[in-house]
Amino acid sequence: MTQKNIVSIIMLVLLVAMMPVQASESSAGETVSSETVVRAVTQAHNVLWNKFIGEDGLIHDFVGEIPTPEDCKLGRPNAIGWWSPIENGPMFTGTYLAAMCEKARRSGSAEDKTKAKKLARGLLKAASVSDVPGFVARGFATDGKSHYPLGSQDQTHPWFYGLYAYVKSGIPDEKERAEAVGKMVEVANALEKNDWKCSCDGTFKGENRGDFKSFRNHGVVMYLFNLMAMYDVTRENVWLERYRKALAEKSPADGKTRLEICAEGYLYDERTKQIPNAGSSLLWIYVSSQGGFAWLVKLEKDENIRASYIAGLKVNAEGSLAQVSKFKGFDNNDTKIFGNANWRDGYGPWFEQKTQQDAEKMAGRAIKEKLGWRKSYEVAHMRHPLASAAMVALGGCEKGYDLVRSAICHYDYSKLNMAEFFFAECAFYAMPE
Repeated sequence: MTQKNIVSIIMLVLLVAMMPVQASESSAGETVSSETVVRAVTQAHNVLWNKFIGEDGLIHDFVGEIPTPEDCKLGRPNAIGWWSPIENGPMFTGTYLAAMCEKARRSGSAEDKTKAKKLARGLLKAASVSDVPGFVARGFATDGKSHYPLGSQDQTHPWFYGLYAYVKSGIPDEKERAEAVGKMVEVANALEKNDWKCSCDGTFKGENRGDFKSFRNHGVVMYLFNLMAMYDVTRENVWLERYRKALAEKSPADGKTRLEICAEGYLYDERTKQIPNAGSSLLWIYVSSQGGFAWLVKLEKDENIRASYIAGLKVNAEGSLAQVSKFKGFDNNDTKIFGNANWRDGYGPWFEQKTQQDAEKMAGRAIKEKLGWRKSYEVAHMRHPLASAAMVALGGCEKGYDLVRSAICHYDYSKLNMAEFFFAECAFYAMPE
């Protein structure tokens, strides 16, 4: 090797050493300007409100034919309401309402406050269309009141989470606040009477779907948040007593208390195989409980208890961080067919569903040739990374904020078919101004 080559190599090494170190994708993203982020969030907001939020104030999963009362009664596409445009009304709306309240606080805009009130009215209606106490409907049929008979824990907790944020926001006037708190008390009392199991309606009246007292991190945080939230809005000691008791109760499976399960974060659910694929694909169902976690950190005064909450919040945020980068796999020019909008043709053949197991079996009768692959594409490369971004932001994981902002800015929201991109706003408004 010549002296000239040696000198060239030395110069190259020195040049590389002087270059700024690029953080790994799991901990940082490209820095985007605040103006770019605001433009992206504004586009997401406008598309959501122009396309996915119904007149009733609930978010629709996608744009498609709204089920009729007969559809809800017979269970089409299935009795759970899965895969219909009104599948996740309270789950999505409640989670998003918390972000909308923060948006209104920052902007001071009368329009933003009006939007928050509309979302809250939708949630209140969802808990008012059934004669079953405590039942929270997923959404409404074309008559504005009929609904599928099966709700869930995943619908009911975000209902509490969103209304709690609304009540605390200062947006509702005295009458509106009293109405919201009154409905929260009504639903919470019904759940307490039913041992915190979520009652069913219609054909399945007398049955339950979802149990807040189950010992998995996903449910434990929800249960504790609901109890603490009820104490905070009513100042009735009975809710605080129930909360303290719940903290110390132990899982019959492994003897861990709810507080200990909190500290392990969603990894507990993976380790115990209760939700084995939580981190890889199901973080979207944890977003409202992550928000509840953040509220528990603020509301709890005992430092030892707070330490467990902070630990779990951190586990969830840092565990979600690596998932945010999956946004890079999304191509805004992708042309896959979103056949789910034609849900009547996408599942079958239909049969009468007499049990919840029948309903789940019916829900599994997807005809992929008609549905196409666009939904699964958006789920993997939009819903999952944006939900993960919300988990990171709600957990206060500052090292992930640049990556979160990059994820928010990646999408052309006008081209998306699924409403879950509202997680972008949840992430944005969870980060500091």
